[in-house]
Amino acid sequence: MMPNAHILAGLIARLHDPQYARWAAQIRRTGGCRQPIHLRGVVEHYDRATGRLLHRYSTHREPDGVLRVPCKTRRASRCQACAEVYRADTYHLVRAGLVGGKGVPESVASHPCLFVTLTAPSFGLVHTRRERNGKVLPCHPRRNAATCPHGRVISCAARHGADEECLGEPLCPDCYDYTGSVLFNATAPELWRRFTMALRRHLAKLAGLPFKDFAAHLVVSFAKVAEYQRRGVVHFHAVIRLDGPDGPTSASPDWATLDMLAHAVRHAAAAVTVTIPAINGEPARILRWGGQLDIQPISLGGELTDEAVAGYIAKYATKAAECVGTLDRRITSAEDLTALPIREHARRLIAECLRLGSFEELADLRLVPWAHMLGFRGHVSTKSRRYSTTLGALRAARTAHVRAEQIGTGRLPLFDEDTVLVIARWEYAGRGLSAGDAILAAAITGTPLPSPTNPNGGES
Repeated sequence: MMPNAHILAGLIARLHDPQYARWAAQIRRTGGCRQPIHLRGVVEHYDRATGRLLHRYSTHREPDGVLRVPCKTRRASRCQACAEVYRADTYHLVRAGLVGGKGVPESVASHPCLFVTLTAPSFGLVHTRRERNGKVLPCHPRRNAATCPHGRVISCAARHGADEECLGEPLCPDCYDYTGSVLFNATAPELWRRFTMALRRHLAKLAGLPFKDFAAHLVVSFAKVAEYQRRGVVHFHAVIRLDGPDGPTSASPDWATLDMLAHAVRHAAAAVTVTIPAINGEPARILRWGGQLDIQPISLGGELTDEAVAGYIAKYATKAAECVGTLDRRITSAEDLTALPIREHARRLIAECLRLGSFEELADLRLVPWAHMLGFRGHVSTKSRRYSTTLGALRAARTAHVRAEQIGTGRLPLFDEDTVLVIARWEYAGRGLSAGDAILAAAITGTPLPSPTNPNGGES
């Protein structure tokens, strides 16, 4: 489809701009970012001894007077190019904690390590795709199925396809526990915190150690990611590893075995709860992990390899609640919820967030600002301090590599940081690309154009 006259005029104007080559170079350096950040500013290098100006860079001479840099979002729904960088960094971070590298010794591969999935409980029957031995099974077949109080037969004999829109939708929306679903998402970060505490305490008990002495013998390290199920609740996938007292550089004690770790995981998952007191006519609730708990050992060349685990966690690190059919941005109080282009199931979950968020007693859960995430306000991916390297360290290494390359090619002057003072002044000047620029950028970087229904930006 040909662009309209306005877009075409902007595209032609950019192509005939005398600074087009410089603009195209900026676009290439953003790596195909859909919504690059526009910065305006100056960087000056001064001799510390004499105060003499050695070098000055200003965005005044850049195309449109701005420098375009990648947005660096982790969300694939907003920018696939930047999300791919985040996914790759997460992959290397997780894998380094399994086999070494990035400052982690290779001996870490011998430490006891499990891949654990903590799920949410049921809040009502939903349409699902079930398989057994490669055969698709009926969704929820019931002989002489009962009729719910709302007049619906609680049964579904359909064999759903993998992409059917009804997946995750309740068999009866009026029977579904939307309140419980939202509160579980909101308390999932606290459930995880209590799980890790209970895990350490039970390991100390199994080892016959006072808890105050536990850290002198054993360290529990982890990396985890939250995945949204189609029904709109999160569950956590986690790599859990046992180290010696100095972290990954020290071996765990001989008594710290995989069986002991698995036993402690089962105990902690079953033991922890979060209580929401009764408020405004709502009954008190005790929230806990679901009954489905998956525990698998990670081994080189085994059924579950380090590459598979790292790839699995990295994939979900770039996603959020989009699979549920909600928005990937915050919802303002002025918006008409009924007019939003979202699934009805997601709409009801968001409405429940807004309703519960109006209760002063639940203010700490921040349900209103996180309604678009269906109540979940935690980080999608996290790790313990000693698990492996950090995303910041990986980004710094990449920046240093690019800087060294620019110095080597003469595009950046070489200065001694001990004798040169660098003063930088930057200000935000907008983000995104015009429709015509987006077409050119896609051609330059070989990336797909944004979907017309989710353009993610536009120049501001």
